[in-house]
Amino acid sequence: MREAKIAADLPDAAATSIYVAKDGKYLGVIYLADIIKANAASTVQALTHCDACKIRSVVMLTGDKSEVAADVCAAVGISRFAADLLPEDKLEAYERIDPSEGTRVFIGDGINDAPVLMASDVGVAMGGIGQAAAIEAADIIIANDNLEKFHQVLHISKKTRSVVRQNIVFALSIKFLVLVLGALGYASMWSAVFADVGVALIAVFNSLRILKSPV
Repeated sequence: MREAKIAADLPDAAATSIYVAKDGKYLGVIYLADIIKANAASTVQALTHCDACKIRSVVMLTGDKSEVAADVCAAVGISRFAADLLPEDKLEAYERIDPSEGTRVFIGDGINDAPVLMASDVGVAMGGIGQAAAIEAADIIIANDNLEKFHQVLHISKKTRSVVRQNIVFALSIKFLVLVLGALGYASMWSAVFADVGVALIAVFNSLRILKSPV
């Protein structure tokens, strides 16, 4: 508008602005902005106030303007953000997050998020609206794009880790016991079969409990 020398009021809004003029006369402005998901604020609040989740902080990395990022963070309850980021800038911003804070999980859906999803400790992509590059780079895919499902992902992960530990301890304990009994001459062939095949089957049946786990 200034280059065309069209007199216009050009407000600085926290959105993408499209200014419209016709025959040298200013007509108005159209603002374009992403709509925040209805459950975004409740999801962030649930995660940050969940003692079992042990989430220390939530950070938003975005290519949007700082004004847009600040408004979104204020609306959903995020205190830290970095804005105006190109794909390589997102990766640098991610790497600046101190690894000593814990496991760094990155959630994204765009092609610009693919480098960070690939480099992150755990990458989570939205399967519905996500770009193919982001989905291929992610470790976990949320098929229905529901942010609240991330809480379910954490629950399943913790449950799975617990079951895996149970299986490892159980299997090694039984094998070690049969090994000692065999060395002392008390273990039979059937004991060895149970320590091998039987323990494997019990571990599989124990793992099936994950399917029945409430979420």
